[in-house]
Amino acid sequence: MQSTRRNLPQLLGAARNWFDEGLLAALAEAGAAPVSPTQVQLFAVLDDRGTTVSELARRMGVTRQTAHQAVHGLITAGLLEQVPDPASARRRLIRRTREGRRAHRQAVLVLERLEEQLAERIGQEAADALRTALEAPWGAPPSPDRG
Repeated sequence: MQSTRRNLPQLLGAARNWFDEGLLAALAEAGAAPVSPTQVQLFAVLDDRGTTVSELARRMGVTRQTAHQAVHGLITAGLLEQVPDPASARRRLIRRTREGRRAHRQAVLVLERLEEQLAERIGQEAADALRTALEAPWGAPPSPDRG
């Protein structure tokens, strides 16, 4: 008989989806430009001074092409812009526009409310324990030869 118990990666993915869906619903209700979960993730890993597409892809764990598509969708929506990198004439930095900074602040507030709602549902102690476990250093992923 096959177990129906979900493993931790599945549970963490479901938890992330809960936050993504709550955030997207709240932003849509507020009349914000529609964005995808990938675009939300990109927005979250973007530095205030700007970040290259390659670095965004690395932080998100996606291909450069995926990050590039997400960036261009957010540029079209008026939330991001490309600017020259002062450190390198060949590179361009992606950064938030004024509207993008406003949307980012709004998203941060929504996420804070979602965390509060989660604590109401599962209890503050459980929410605090979850945060503590996720903030603890896990070390490098084990390699096959180390187990």
